[in-house]
Amino acid sequence: MRRIGIDVGGTNTDAVLLDGTTVIHSVKRATTADVTTGILDALAALREHPATRGKVDAVVIGTTHFINAVVQRRHLQKVAAIRLGMPASAALPPFCDWPSDLGTLVNGNIFMLEGGHDYDGRPFMPLDTKGVRAAARSIREQGIRSVAISAIFSPLDPSGEEQARDILLEECPDVAITLSHDLGRIGLLERENAALLNAGLRDLATTTVAAFRKAIADSGIDAPLYLTQNDGTVMQAEVAMQFPVMSFASGATNSMRGAAHLSGLEDAMVVDVGGTTSDIGQLRNGFPREANSVVEVGGVRTLFRMPDLLSIGLGGGSHVDPVTGRIGPLSVGYRLTQDALVFGGAQLTSTDIAVAAGMLDIGDRSRVKHLTADFIKQALDDARRQLEDNVDRMKTEAGEVPLLAVGGGAFLVPEKLTGCSEIVRVPHGDCANAVGAAIAQVSGETDQVFRDLSRDAAIEAALTIARDRAVAAGADRDSLKTVDVEDMPIAYLPGNALRVRARVAGGIATPDVRDAA
Repeated sequence: MRRIGIDVGGTNTDAVLLDGTTVIHSVKRATTADVTTGILDALAALREHPATRGKVDAVVIGTTHFINAVVQRRHLQKVAAIRLGMPASAALPPFCDWPSDLGTLVNGNIFMLEGGHDYDGRPFMPLDTKGVRAAARSIREQGIRSVAISAIFSPLDPSGEEQARDILLEECPDVAITLSHDLGRIGLLERENAALLNAGLRDLATTTVAAFRKAIADSGIDAPLYLTQNDGTVMQAEVAMQFPVMSFASGATNSMRGAAHLSGLEDAMVVDVGGTTSDIGQLRNGFPREANSVVEVGGVRTLFRMPDLLSIGLGGGSHVDPVTGRIGPLSVGYRLTQDALVFGGAQLTSTDIAVAAGMLDIGDRSRVKHLTADFIKQALDDARRQLEDNVDRMKTEAGEVPLLAVGGGAFLVPEKLTGCSEIVRVPHGDCANAVGAAIAQVSGETDQVFRDLSRDAAIEAALTIARDRAVAAGADRDSLKTVDVEDMPIAYLPGNALRVRARVAGGIATPDVRDAA
């Protein structure tokens, strides 16, 4: 299968063509303010290579577009929040823990109604269908176009959310609806927050995916479009339009997956040094270690499937203090080729340090000849110190482990770091993020409580659900492999209750396999 992988970062947009597992060609172009132009530029450069002009089976894009919208408070829409849980959940209404500026942008209206289930899956209050219908009419009258519905313990029984959705669509057939059980796990506020963020991004997701499709078509490529997810797998473009929050951490995840693929190592530390930041994480079985704690996005608490990553302000475009040699955390970002000294700019960056040290041969070296050897060493020592300290923070074992150094700014990683057994560099490592996008698989996940089953039977039931969901999302069933399984007995429930989280992943099904399915 021939795939094009694209990763849109804060500084560069990278594109690669893979034939099977082999990288045929890779390119790097500056990210543009409108994102789409940068993709077009990268695709045009990629297609100049003769080997890239044949048929392409899929285009996979990783983007920071949606998380940037939340962090920067831009391109968000008003959302109506419907919570099913009264009278139990009145004390903490929707948006109660949001930053005030973000809540003001997104909060269109709040409706708190009776409904929901208890911790054992039993309904503790019948759904207030009349209240849902009245809320739907109010939403229609206000002109709100996106709604998030959440119910207490809906991951155990989603019927209340689904019934509310059906009533809402009867009254407001054109409204976009996000159900919290499709996104989050047990934990009402965090799951509801995920649904509210998703609902606030629905219009942006539609326009962004349309722009991606147009860029691909304008490049003369006729292939299905996928977007990468937080966990290192892909979703079809249609799914991405419904669930944009699933791609929040896809950029860093792509780099880690690409590093694993290019190196052949499935268990290692990874540092992806971009133009703005360095992302540090750990690979387990070829996938990023997943964060088990609450993850904040733009100041909002969520329980997404997110990689356990540490980001530091160290990159190829990072500012360097001309007195102390301290690198970062500010960066020139995608303006590196305009603002750095070696490109005629006025800002001393880590790229200038690398050129002065003879580590890079780009730009005009004469513009950094005034930098002394002691100052250059001082700056590179600071980069070493930042990397050593933060890699050590992310390790889960005391011994030395291999470190994969990828990204366009990987020249900042020295050949030896304390706590690392070796520094591994790979061909096409500067475009590891795009490689990770191109090799991404389709996943399926379940997080469910099973009762009256043995442990083995409960785990197998969870895996069956996860496999079915992966196939429905476009995976080839024969290629599915188990990524991880976690089980936890629930002592306060009768019937030998066991909560099981299972995740599987497999290759993208070819059109004939999808049609047969």
